[in-house]
Amino acid sequence: MKAGEREKRYNSNNKMSIQEPDQNCVSSGDRAGFFIPSDTEQDWTGGEDGDRVGVQQKRLRGALDALFRAVTSESECESVRPEHISTLVEIIVRNFKKKETSVQGAQSAQDGERDGELDCPGCNRFISEPVTVACGHSYCRSCVQQAFLSKCRKCHEEIGAKHLLCVNVLLCGLVEKWFPEDIQRTKRIAEVKDLLRSKQFPQALSLATQLLESDPSNIRLRVCRAEAYRRLQHYHHALEDFDVCESIAPSVEVVFCKAKLLKEMGRVDESVKLFLQCLCVDQDFQEARQEVENILCDLLVPTCESVQTLEESSEPSGLIRAQSLRAHVAGGARGEGLKRVSSAPQLGEKGALLKRKLSGLEAGPEVVETGDTKHKKHGVSATASVCSDEDKLHLSVPRDLLDPGDFECSLCMRLFYEPVTTPCGHTFCKSCLQRSLDHSPQCPLCKESLQLYLASRRFSITRVLDDIIRRYLSEEHAGRQKIHNDETKELSDLEKNLPIFVCTMAYPTVPCPLHVFEPRYRLMIRRCMETGTRQFGMCISDTHKGFADFGCMLHIRNVHFLPDGRSVVDTFGGKRFRVITRSMRDGYYIVEGTEELQLQDLYDQVYNQASVWFHALENRFRNQILQHFGPMPEKENDIQSSPNGPACCWWLLAVLPVDPRYQLSVLSMTTLRERLVKIQHILAYLQNTHAE
Repeated sequence: MKAGEREKRYNSNNKMSIQEPDQNCVSSGDRAGFFIPSDTEQDWTGGEDGDRVGVQQKRLRGALDALFRAVTSESECESVRPEHISTLVEIIVRNFKKKETSVQGAQSAQDGERDGELDCPGCNRFISEPVTVACGHSYCRSCVQQAFLSKCRKCHEEIGAKHLLCVNVLLCGLVEKWFPEDIQRTKRIAEVKDLLRSKQFPQALSLATQLLESDPSNIRLRVCRAEAYRRLQHYHHALEDFDVCESIAPSVEVVFCKAKLLKEMGRVDESVKLFLQCLCVDQDFQEARQEVENILCDLLVPTCESVQTLEESSEPSGLIRAQSLRAHVAGGARGEGLKRVSSAPQLGEKGALLKRKLSGLEAGPEVVETGDTKHKKHGVSATASVCSDEDKLHLSVPRDLLDPGDFECSLCMRLFYEPVTTPCGHTFCKSCLQRSLDHSPQCPLCKESLQLYLASRRFSITRVLDDIIRRYLSEEHAGRQKIHNDETKELSDLEKNLPIFVCTMAYPTVPCPLHVFEPRYRLMIRRCMETGTRQFGMCISDTHKGFADFGCMLHIRNVHFLPDGRSVVDTFGGKRFRVITRSMRDGYYIVEGTEELQLQDLYDQVYNQASVWFHALENRFRNQILQHFGPMPEKENDIQSSPNGPACCWWLLAVLPVDPRYQLSVLSMTTLRERLVKIQHILAYLQNTHAE
């Protein structure tokens, strides 16, 4: 390869380029037919995904061309790293997943049958040391800590910071009460895992074997024993244990561990299939992806000695030789998928091995020999048709041990409604926890800091608890829901209960941005949003009455929550109201009844006078007004069109430099004529003062 050609294939960081290959090597159409099967092309280029898949095809063709050119040069092959063939891995997984479609259908059907509330979505077994992640689903603690679980198996959301999660205290207490024997069994399994972590492999093997004698169907124990066998290099026994686990209830953990074992045993062709099965279930399983990239890189990139021999050879380029080789295949048979990757002599022994390995991927689930026995490979995507008796016991909650008192919120002392679990493991009603966090960003029970939890504002319902309450405590839940609905209905009736924000003067049509930090007003704003009213009243304070008799409705346009729970609320003024009666709810005032004031005259004269005053202001004052209140409203032809009167009256009242008490007196006037006269007097006074 010439130096100029190599520079085109690599950038300054020695990364492989994905530019289109030269046309004098192999035509794009021929090369596409060689690496990508014709039936796959038809599937990929149709429908909504056509454009995206077309880009993937171009990336694959370019990457493969650059890769095959790189392996013919000693200097370039040294810069090829596993991450450079990620596109190739992506296409392989896509093809492999298509072969698994029928098996995934069986998986969905069997998942529908396994409706146990206390089954872990990660291992499909009885949940042990339950941990609730950010999305609200609960897993075994050991499953969450494993690298293979990057996204929730139920909703596919990111799990997030695993190290911050603690055991769900309530759920853990329930499973200990309902299934004491199973809890003892999981504690013994934890002992085996502790021995493995401390590298006491013989002791771990002995204890696991002892426990399996009384519980041969326990998958967790068998996986632990297989791991002990692997660490002691008893590969044959480890493989037998993994095969048994796979035949009972396959999971990503089981298949990934088995794949690593097969790789250590040198059976790379079988291990790469299992790694791909893991990626079919979880495309973000980075460890499995890295294993596949490493295997393919090792097979595709020859040693430097082989490269030197190939460079001295006068044989034609690999892609041309591959084309020629394919053209002479008996019967012109065309394989599927990545079976078309060439095993031409240019790739040497490793290239031929790669073809043999990838050719087997099209078969999907198959029967393979492992040791002296044969086991059917169901793959990760298929749940075993045979479940142990232990599994069946956990498909439902024992009704005789169910106590509604176990599902009581420690803050409101009522049945949980929309239960949420904090990272520290404590559970509360969603609304109860939010009210507590309004006052302090700490757990109400253990005082653990919840600042990060508050900043995320993800109060996800704990699904397993909510499902148990709805299913087994349906009557109690219906009563609790009725109480919640009645409270919500009462809060949403602004004619009877209008929440009052005691702060500043507000005017119809005039923007009124608010910084909300007091706990009582945090609650008020949240209720306005949750009930859908998006309105509240604004009044100034009054020494004797608490707040003034007149105020203005504010409509919420947007709420921006800050990480510490404070919020910036964007509002604008609506209609005015007069207070008839006062009362208080949860720390903030509410009033009953509103009275709309009527509209009158003098509009044109006051508007012209106000326009002259405004344009006569100094630039710095005028710019400050424009920045805070916006431009002066346009002159209205019909002053009766709005129940609040012309917008310019309220804009003027907000910007005129007068005492708030005077502003309140104008706001409380019942006729437009009175307000216009007052504003006219203010404008005349300001103009006379300026003239003097």
